Amino acid sequence: MSSADKTEEFYIKLKGQLQDTAMWPSPYLYKFIVKTDASKIKQIEDIFNHLGAIINTQASKNAKYTSVSINVRMKNPDAVIEKYKEVAEKVEGVISL
Repeated sequence: MSSADKTEEFYIKLKGQLQDTAMWPSPYLYKFIVKTDASKIKQIEDIFNHLGAIINTQASKNAKYTSVSINVRMKNPDAVIEKYKEVAEKVEGVISL
């Protein structure tokens, strides 16, 4: 199975879990990890900029990586997944949790 197939399978499973566990629209917490780089952090922030998101960042102990937590109200599971895909496409080296 290719990594693209695994990724798509992950999103299908995530969509089912989101549909089963929340009433939509609903708040959703995204968590990303990137190498500490102001431009990468800004790219993530910009993706959520016009959604009224609450964004928190936390540098790792050695400041090599930064955790970016985004709490935002999303309209449905498809919207949640679209943002994950957008971040993965636009921010090189991002890890989605």
